[in-house]
Amino acid sequence: MRIGRMRRRRDTARMRYEDVSGRGGVIRETGRLVIREWADTAADVDRTFDIYRRDEVTRWLGMPVPLTTREQARAAVLRRIEGYAAQPGYGLWAVQVRDTGLVAGSVALKPLPEPDDGVPGAGEVEIAWHLHPDSWGHGYATEAARVLLEYAFAQLALPEVHAIAKPDNAPSLAVMRRLGMTRLGRTSRWYAMPAEHYVAHP
Repeated sequence: MRIGRMRRRRDTARMRYEDVSGRGGVIRETGRLVIREWADTAADVDRTFDIYRRDEVTRWLGMPVPLTTREQARAAVLRRIEGYAAQPGYGLWAVQVRDTGLVAGSVALKPLPEPDDGVPGAGEVEIAWHLHPDSWGHGYATEAARVLLEYAFAQLALPEVHAIAKPDNAPSLAVMRRLGMTRLGRTSRWYAMPAEHYVAHP
């Protein structure tokens, strides 16, 4: 009976990922977390606002200023939903705690922008994570990023995935090391800022 229930849960997750776009479709799951699309719901908009209105989150992301209104948060959610359709397989997804339903934050897999140094990019793809302070210290970022790397290599067949963080962002750098990523050094190629540059391979 237990095996049957587990199979039904996996089948349900696949159906949600394949058939539901922009409405919370599941991307990946772990024992504690569900990685899903952000949805245009009051709860997701409110949580987006609560995460990205905080300087302790946004100062690491290169955002000019934190969000100041719920309307900005809803616009951000709608851009994410549009992105799921525009770039299938990539996006900024919600990290939801299975037992409580709380959205701990976001995890992203997306192409890096064109470099700032004038040297053409090679289609590099970045992994990133942004968690609400109330969800720090539980290992959620590492757990979500690890399963997303598995997705990147197994489902998208990417040859490598990059991660960058400001040099003083010690928590994110620690996540990169826990993921077994390799440090490539200091770079200023992206986001007009100096950053530590890491890469993961299958």
